[in-house]
Amino acid sequence: MRSNTASKRNKQVFLFGPTASGKTKLVEDFFSDGYQIINADSVQVYRHLDIGSAKPSKELLEKITHYNVDILDPWEQFTVGDFITRSDEAVRKIESEGDIPLITGGTAFYFRHFLYGLSEAPTADKAVRAQVQQLLQEKGNAALHEMLMKADPVSGGRINVNDTYRITRALEVYLQTGKPLSSFALPTEPRNGMKPLIIGLDRDRDELYRRIDLRVDIMFREGLVDEIKSLMKMGASSSWPGMGAIGYREFLEAMESGEHSLSLISDRIKTASRRYAKRQITFFSSFSDVHWIHPDDTSALKKLLDDYLLSE
Repeated sequence: MRSNTASKRNKQVFLFGPTASGKTKLVEDFFSDGYQIINADSVQVYRHLDIGSAKPSKELLEKITHYNVDILDPWEQFTVGDFITRSDEAVRKIESEGDIPLITGGTAFYFRHFLYGLSEAPTADKAVRAQVQQLLQEKGNAALHEMLMKADPVSGGRINVNDTYRITRALEVYLQTGKPLSSFALPTEPRNGMKPLIIGLDRDRDELYRRIDLRVDIMFREGLVDEIKSLMKMGASSSWPGMGAIGYREFLEAMESGEHSLSLISDRIKTASRRYAKRQITFFSSFSDVHWIHPDDTSALKKLLDDYLLSE
C-alpha cells in the first residue's frame, strides 16, 4: 500500500478505538509497508509492562518501526507534553524517510492534544509538583481526587479516580495559580495545519466486552502473574506511574487488602477494562471528522486510505 512521494506530503493517519477493539491486527495487516507507528498508549511507553499493557509483539516491533514504546521505566512520569514533543520529532523523522506517520493507540487525550495542542495552563512549578507528589504518597489517588472535586469540580468530574497523572496535573495547576484547570482555554484549531485521516474502530458493545474478557484471560495464560512478581521484585508500588494502569493496580490493591484470589483479580481487571472502554468511546466520539468503521470492514478501510493518500 505504499504511495508515491507526492501523495505522502503532510499526511498523517490516526487510528483509535477502545481497548481490545482490534487496532493491532489492522496495523499488522494494513500498515506494514510505507508507514511507521507512533504509539499513543500511555502504558506501552514503559519497559517491563508488556503483558498487562497488551504491548505489540517483538515480531511486530521488528517488522514495523514503532516510536514511544519501551522508552521509560515504570517509575518515571510521562506527560502529554512529553508525548507531543516526542511524537513531533517522530513525525519529522518518518516523513524524512518517505513514510507516513500512523498515530495509533487508546489514550484519547494524547490524540486530542497532539492534534490541537495543550491548554493555556502554565507548566508545573517544581516545588508545587513535589508538594502534590508528597500528598499522593501520603493520601493516595482517591483522597487527591476528592481534593480536586472540591477545588475544580468540572475537571474532577471529567477525570477518573484512577487517572493519577491527570489528577495531579489538575491539582498542580490549582495550587500554583489559584484557578481551576477547567478555566484555562483549550485550543480549537489543529496545530501546524494538520489534516489527518481519523479512523475510529466501532464494535458492538457486547462484542467488545467479550473481546475484553478474552484478552484478560489470555494475559493470565501468557504470564501476567509472573510479570507482576518480577515488577514487585523491582520494588513496584502504587507511587509508580506505570503501576496505576489497569491490569497492574488491581494486583497492588489486592495485596494491600490481603486478597490473593487470582479469579477475583481477573474479574476486577475485566470490570475496570469495560468501564475504561466506555469512557474511551465517549471521548473518541467527541472528535469531529472521524470515519467510524467496523474492524472487519477492510474494504472500507482500504477505500479511506486510498482516497486520503490520493487527495491534495
